[in-house]
Amino acid sequence: MNPRPRSERLEEWALELGFHRAGVAELRPAETGEALRRWVAEGRHAGMAYMAERLDERCDPALVLPGARSAVCVALHYAGDEVVPGDLWPRVARYARGRDYHNLMGRRLRKLARRIEESFPGARARPYVDTGPVLERELGARAGLGAVGKNTMLLHPEHGSWFLLGEVLTTLELAPGARLADPCGSCSRCLDACPTGALDEPYRLDAERCISYWTIEHRGPIPSPRVEALEGWVFGCDVCQEVCPWNRAPAPGHPELDLAESRRSLGLAGLLGLDEPAYRETFRGSPMQRARRTGLRRNALAAIGASSDAAYRGPLEAVRSAAEGPDEAALAAWAEARLERSRRPVSG
Repeated sequence: MNPRPRSERLEEWALELGFHRAGVAELRPAETGEALRRWVAEGRHAGMAYMAERLDERCDPALVLPGARSAVCVALHYAGDEVVPGDLWPRVARYARGRDYHNLMGRRLRKLARRIEESFPGARARPYVDTGPVLERELGARAGLGAVGKNTMLLHPEHGSWFLLGEVLTTLELAPGARLADPCGSCSRCLDACPTGALDEPYRLDAERCISYWTIEHRGPIPSPRVEALEGWVFGCDVCQEVCPWNRAPAPGHPELDLAESRRSLGLAGLLGLDEPAYRETFRGSPMQRARRTGLRRNALAAIGASSDAAYRGPLEAVRSAAEGPDEAALAAWAEARLERSRRPVSG
């Protein structure tokens, strides 16, 4: 079969599985491979040691699956305009409010991989969703799903950046999609808006300064200068997407990625009150499990300290009286001190 009709067929299969968009990328050495190696060598990956592993495969996706020639890339939109209640959910990255996208997308991509192997005898296919040594954004850009913006996100002029990526690597020869032009031009809103300066230059992010890194990936206490810079975020950060002009009219998202009704009433104080069994039950099937209960408690305490709201004094006192270790006790004391300072009248 000619590669173009074959590509169109596979893209149709992806859409039938519920993905919003699909395209095909050619597998060849990454254009950003040397930049990635420099980024890791400079320590820009912070504590994410896994980013320094399997660099050869990250830089050449054909090494991930021997004989692979193409990737079927997919996009799944999530709600970029959902108004959420309370003091917790507005400070949770929008992709993480509902069902874990790894599970939602992974099951569908495995079906796509099986269908490819069954329909094309001798072909091999391997799915990935943000878990393997694959530079997803570069593949997505090659497939025409978007172009990498200055905030390092994949941007599309019609769909913005509120979407998640997945791919199926395959040994089939497929016809790649058309690449999109640079979407940013002279715009620098994301660079200017980043609260911590993590976007210190266009198209590059310093994880050591990124709120998403500290609230999701980092384990243990957060250094004082960093905890004060979190600006109330509890899991992830959406600032660089919120200010992006391409996100003014977001596409409708997949309903299973919306905030789950079972968690909608949970607030910062309630989060602090969850014991381990209640935490597991509340966040079952949620991507927020990535931060673990200790990380979410840590982030909630930091958010309360940043709130200047004396209504949190009771929950903070409860944490201090039964702190789960000296680090948590110290953070609760810091948050209490911040609230106390906010109550003092300004003299002069």
